[in-house]
Amino acid sequence: MEVMRNGSIMLTSITMKLVHFSFIFRTMAASEFGSIPSKVEEAANNSKKNEDKMISPITEDGSVDRRGNPAVKARTGRWKSAILLLVNYGLATLAFFGVGVNLVLFLTRVLKQENADAANNVSKWTGTVYIFSLIGAFLSDSYWGRYLTCAIFQLIYVVGLMLLSFTSWFLLVKPSGCGDGELECKPPTTIGTAIFYLSIYLIAFGNGGYQPSIATFGSDQFDEMDPYERHSKIAFFSYFYLALNVGSLFSNTVLVYYEDSGKWVIGFWTSAGSAALALLLFLLGTPSYRHFKPSGNPLTRIAQVFFAAFRKWEVEVPGNEVMLYEVEGKESTIAGSRKICHSNEFRFLDKAATLTADDYCMQAKTKNPWKLCTVTQVEEVKCVLKMLPIWLCTIIYSVVFTQMASLFVEQGASMNTNIGTFHIPPASMSVFDILSVLFFIVIYRRVLIPVMSRLSQNPKGLTELQRMGVGLVIGMLAMVAAGVVEVERLKRVEVPDEPSSLSILCQIPQYAFIGASEVFMYVGQLEFFNGQAPDGIKSFGSSLCMASISLGNYVSIMIVNIVTAVTSRDKNPGWIPGNLNRGHLERFYFLLATLTVVDFIVYLVCARWYKCIKLETNDEEEEMIVKV
Repeated sequence: MEVMRNGSIMLTSITMKLVHFSFIFRTMAASEFGSIPSKVEEAANNSKKNEDKMISPITEDGSVDRRGNPAVKARTGRWKSAILLLVNYGLATLAFFGVGVNLVLFLTRVLKQENADAANNVSKWTGTVYIFSLIGAFLSDSYWGRYLTCAIFQLIYVVGLMLLSFTSWFLLVKPSGCGDGELECKPPTTIGTAIFYLSIYLIAFGNGGYQPSIATFGSDQFDEMDPYERHSKIAFFSYFYLALNVGSLFSNTVLVYYEDSGKWVIGFWTSAGSAALALLLFLLGTPSYRHFKPSGNPLTRIAQVFFAAFRKWEVEVPGNEVMLYEVEGKESTIAGSRKICHSNEFRFLDKAATLTADDYCMQAKTKNPWKLCTVTQVEEVKCVLKMLPIWLCTIIYSVVFTQMASLFVEQGASMNTNIGTFHIPPASMSVFDILSVLFFIVIYRRVLIPVMSRLSQNPKGLTELQRMGVGLVIGMLAMVAAGVVEVERLKRVEVPDEPSSLSILCQIPQYAFIGASEVFMYVGQLEFFNGQAPDGIKSFGSSLCMASISLGNYVSIMIVNIVTAVTSRDKNPGWIPGNLNRGHLERFYFLLATLTVVDFIVYLVCARWYKCIKLETNDEEEEMIVKV
């Protein structure tokens, strides 16, 4: 009964958060773009009086309504649908971090795992979440579409959270309230442990598949061919990352204390309720969403380009790009995708679109894509190849980012965690990261964009590539700050096996730097990969950001293992021993700062080389140009 009563209180709190989320996003959107959606409606109402500036009553980017008809702007999409999706994402994020923020403590206190094993299991689980994002992106782009993908993976997500809640309630948290650091839990049963792992990987599968699709689906609610909606589409990704942090704020402040005090079941049921409410809200918005039709298997199209280019290896590419093969009309051969202009990079792939005598003999309707590909199909492959170097340069940043959930927490646990009689759980220090994100998103949109747009003549202020570069620099500063704090922490160690007397609040700068870097790096990534991905692989573009975080976790494990193996020889404790007072964690932080500097130099080279995608439907002045 206590669990049910407390759970009811927590769900009431979630409902209040739901209203708060909606108010935040509606207020920010209204203040930035006028009353929702006043500007677009005003333009539409005045279209008859200003035929030369008339805005089409239907979308021009190829989006459709749920019946497959061209989407009517006045009845679909825009901020009305986008805000609902932002609230949905905030609640889903609340649920995810409600499990993830204290998972390492659950493994050690309830499942009786060693610290090292628990930390590695959390890293593997976190990495797996983002690997699953590639599966969700593939199904979304290829077969299911973004709406159906979001709905199915959210349902899997809710099932996983409910299974975790039931398993913890009936099989693992025995006696009730154990795992608080004082009351010991009974040894877990084999079946309880097995169901626990099944449930958390269902959660990983559901959340991982849902994330890239919801990011792209939210941006789909704005017609980038409309000047007003295009501005809103760019702003959406900032608010998307804001939703992530607003959702995680509740988990990192309220749920972390409930779970840390042994109320694991209440915490998990709260997460399950939040995810179920998110799914319900998502389904309620069904009539007003805009959709893009799935474009078929992109892996097949990519294979066709390489195969056709290989078959024509001896064929010379014509100097005039007009001589390359492309179908007539506005639409490409890829379902739901606009045509892409020819680019000069990776010209060897143009062989796949080069017409030969045999190709001229084939009738247009019988052309074999394994022998002859269109320019758009070839450019789709080029876009992926051009994005990969930029993506690879973001992995080191993700290594820096992952330290916040691992070494930052261990460092904090070795510091003075008390303010008077109040104890600060080390994991809860991530709230300063969240507050930093919220602060810098507002600063960026309200201050930096207006200032930089005047200086650079770019309405975005800074391009996505420039923002990602700034994120790398700030991430490096976070590692330097963490290293300096560790130096000071070691100076104030009085008893070798006891925490330092240095206050845990000294970690605030490193968390704040991480938060600021996220606003530039991860928001920039979302905008860049989504904007630069061709229409047929938009969700794949969004999944690259998640995959970067995933590989960052795995690369972090690899670097930690290498550093430990190299520095702990000849009976030395190494840089990162079990007792940090005997190690040199600051050297590891400075090593990551150095790696980030090297990565930044490589990134600058890749960014200057990068040429942006150009769509045939764009006017010359509307081409998406990215400069560094």
